[in-house]
Amino acid sequence: MREKLSGVAFVALLILTGALGGAAVAQNFPNHPMVLVVPFAAGGPQDVLGRIIGQGMSEVLGQQVLVENVGGAGGMSGSVRVAQATPDGYTMVLGSVGTHAQNQTLFKKPLYDAAADFTPVALIAETPITLLARKDLPPRNFKEFVTYAKANQAKMQYGSGGAGSATHLGCVVLNYAIGVDVTHVPYRGNGPAMQDLVGGRIDYLCEAVVTAKPQIDGGTVKGMAIMTKERAAVLPDLPTALEQGTDVLAYTWSAIFLPKGVPDAVVQRLNGAIVKAMKTPSVRDRLAGLGAVMVTDDQATPQYLGQFVKSEIVKWAAPIKASGVSID
Repeated sequence: MREKLSGVAFVALLILTGALGGAAVAQNFPNHPMVLVVPFAAGGPQDVLGRIIGQGMSEVLGQQVLVENVGGAGGMSGSVRVAQATPDGYTMVLGSVGTHAQNQTLFKKPLYDAAADFTPVALIAETPITLLARKDLPPRNFKEFVTYAKANQAKMQYGSGGAGSATHLGCVVLNYAIGVDVTHVPYRGNGPAMQDLVGGRIDYLCEAVVTAKPQIDGGTVKGMAIMTKERAAVLPDLPTALEQGTDVLAYTWSAIFLPKGVPDAVVQRLNGAIVKAMKTPSVRDRLAGLGAVMVTDDQATPQYLGQFVKSEIVKWAAPIKASGVSID
């Protein structure tokens, strides 16, 4: 009986020691700078949002969050780098609907399992996607764009932040909905794609409102439609595609992930820092001004993000398969 009790006591001691150890890790974390990988080129919507939230986290945690742009493979190159990183909490990735949902169906051999190879930390915001056209493209609105695209699809080109990115899939869904087959020009990020749209080297781009708004306001591109159910608060005069006769839905979201196996105490520490940063007036105001819709408290938990990713993978599988587009 005494041996049995000793065994129970030993197990209890191990559990207590583990809990105290985890608490100690969280208390001392972080003790040096961290890296937030943005898996796209600088200047795109994820990069802009990542730098805002990274700065907010730096202020909360008292350690610098260094943003590192690692583009390629529709965001998978940077994401897989984080999936394979040491699970100590110092290397994070800013994932999106493209990197952690759509590419699981779009690519025949994705570089990772988005639901199994990462530790979810926090969902940050959802961002509408807009349809932009070069400023000298003849159509003046979305209805005219559809007519023009159907008549000129053989000679048109659309750009994206990379094959498999949210901007690519936004236009894939759009093209399928309006019944056109247009040549895709992938870039190593939304920034270079936007530069070519402004320069008139491509015809249209499905761009997050974060980086679309300044170009629309500046008159360097034409805003054709917002591709969500409701208009964007920062672009109230731009009608939705639905208002103009086509039910097409395209958006992106931003969330922070860690490698699989990071101690829960560290995950909770980072989640708390992200949530606190999101509630900082300067961060909220900057993101809201860019058109990002911040998530609610119950949507900002690691548990919610884990389930959300699984549901988004399923949600996007149907339209991607229906479009017939796939990447080797």
